[in-house]
Amino acid sequence: MAAPPREEWSMSDFEIGKYIGEGKFGKVYLAREKKSGYVVALKVMYKAKLDKYRFHAHLRREIEIQHGLDHPNVLRLFAWFQDEERVVLVLEYAARGELYKVLRATGRFTERTAATYVASLAGALAYCHKKQVIHRDIKPENLLLDIEGRLKIADFGWAARSNAKRHTLCGTIDYLAPEMIEKKAHDHAVDNWTLGILCYEFLYGSPPFLADEQDDTLRRIVRVDLTFPSTPRVSSEAKDLISKLLVKDSSKRLCLEDIMKHPWIQRNAEPSGSCIKKRDLGEVKPVLI
Repeated sequence: MAAPPREEWSMSDFEIGKYIGEGKFGKVYLAREKKSGYVVALKVMYKAKLDKYRFHAHLRREIEIQHGLDHPNVLRLFAWFQDEERVVLVLEYAARGELYKVLRATGRFTERTAATYVASLAGALAYCHKKQVIHRDIKPENLLLDIEGRLKIADFGWAARSNAKRHTLCGTIDYLAPEMIEKKAHDHAVDNWTLGILCYEFLYGSPPFLADEQDDTLRRIVRVDLTFPSTPRVSSEAKDLISKLLVKDSSKRLCLEDIMKHPWIQRNAEPSGSCIKKRDLGEVKPVLI
């Protein structure tokens, strides 16, 4: 179901519910559009903070990019509006929250769950790349789960729309591609690298190049110092996929279409994109208070 189309929105159009999250510039609330009863998430950002960090142009680009994307595994940005003090994004509500919290609670995922999420990500990123959009900050905190347990890519704050190579160093240390660390030009292949990092983290419970010091992490990434612990036991097919994504030469990384054809994905990924059993689907309900 799509949110009702409107030319102009304001806070008076919504019943504001419980606080569900926080970002650098504001907070996220559950809300219900009064006329349709449609439940959404409102990301409320304060202009004073946007001014302080000179973030207006950055936010404008984020809005333009995300509003133009329409894919089952990309969080929808339905609309945005502003008043004197705030900028408000009207977003799809992902009832099961951050994948990060689910991963931390379980420690690691089964191969079925990991493959399902990797396949969903690969499909969504293939769509984004065809639209000339590079996300550049894929990590568990920026992945959400909807009521049915399907993965949604969120937070396009570091995304770029370009066919050309980029030079901005951005993202989160454990997920940075070698070319970014070495300050070389980069393209959509940085997202493919991050998919390899995530696949490893899903299966082992931590990123592959983790170290006590950030500088050591960066050195391990540049060297592609990749090792597979003996425990937990992970299939050779999963290791093969990870090894084909965590390749220093970005032109030699496995392409997204080939990820979806990989034997490990074909054998393990749920076609529905959800790893939640039908009897458990009603466990999370949007409550406004």
